[in-house]
Amino acid sequence: MLKDLFGKKRKYATIPSEQAKKEIPEGLMVKCKQCGSILYTKELTKNLHVCSTCQFHFPLSAAERLAILLDGGEYQEIDADMISVDPLGFPDYADRLAATTKKTGLNEAIITCEGKIKGHPVVVGVMDSRFIMASMGSVVGEKITNAIEQAIEKKIPFLLFSASGGARMQEGILSLMQMAKTSAALSKLDKEKGLFISILTHPTYGGVSASFASLGDYNIAEPGALIGFAGRRVIEQTIRQKLPEDFQTAEFQLKHGQLDMIVERKELRDQLGTILEIHST
Repeated sequence: MLKDLFGKKRKYATIPSEQAKKEIPEGLMVKCKQCGSILYTKELTKNLHVCSTCQFHFPLSAAERLAILLDGGEYQEIDADMISVDPLGFPDYADRLAATTKKTGLNEAIITCEGKIKGHPVVVGVMDSRFIMASMGSVVGEKITNAIEQAIEKKIPFLLFSASGGARMQEGILSLMQMAKTSAALSKLDKEKGLFISILTHPTYGGVSASFASLGDYNIAEPGALIGFAGRRVIEQTIRQKLPEDFQTAEFQLKHGQLDMIVERKELRDQLGTILEIHST
């Protein structure tokens, strides 16, 4: 009958067989955390780890960041062998440090180094959220301070990419002390007429946002980055008010005067090159 030929056909979802799942190479595709789009890993990498659908900026490892930032991806690392200890005997902290080092290949939550951007020599620090959420412990503070002092000594700009959950609770007051230590080093850099460019990436919270991350001569953020001290839920419970939907986003911070600019990842190297060129003359 005609209705059998032209009638609506039921649509069924196709569920891949277990064999088909095994044949798909692991890591071939990635799901965007913001819009849910399924992205080919190769295309995502080619697009500097930015979602082609919603422009969500995926977090980068320190190595990935340096590869796309510095001329030729080349740099000379500073304090590469510096590692954290367990000063307070915090339960399981030493084991967690060892496991994280093994998993990430990093000795700590930040890489500091010297390199060049568009031919301009710079000292750079890049925090890596894979290492205990890039929390700030004694070594992170020491490496940042040493990097600032090297920038002062060589009279070259200092750049720092922040991405952190805040102070590292496993080190207690020794971690909180790094807020003052790094801020004092930046004050010295300022007195020596040095340039500090702070780039805040997703997410930057806690003691990091309340110290060195907010002290740049230029405070720059990537689109959509969440930046704040306490989390949204904690603040809402404290003040008993509903916060704006875009609260703590880079766009909110720019609108309220906490940032100088928001720059997309694909444009960041050129923008930094322009700033460095201005300050080199």
